[in-house]
Amino acid sequence: MIVPAEKELRAVLARFAQARIDHDVCPTGRTSRDLEDSTYTLCVMTGARTAEQALVAADALLEQYLASRVTLGQEDETLAA
Repeated sequence: MIVPAEKELRAVLARFAQARIDHDVCPTGRTSRDLEDSTYTLCVMTGARTAEQALVAADALLEQYLASRVTLGQEDETLAA
């Protein structure tokens, strides 16, 4: 699987969250399509089959991004010493 860029993953998560809220508050054909589209995009991006699996995968990816930043920060400190 190709790993998505953190910025793109966060944007899709935000889009999914907004679509979920919009559909829960006032369900229409448009909100249904927006939710379906954002769910599909999130699933493709994370390699998951369901929204629930995609959210779990997205959380794991976000943890990996954080761990990478921490590791890079430690390497920068080592180089500066």
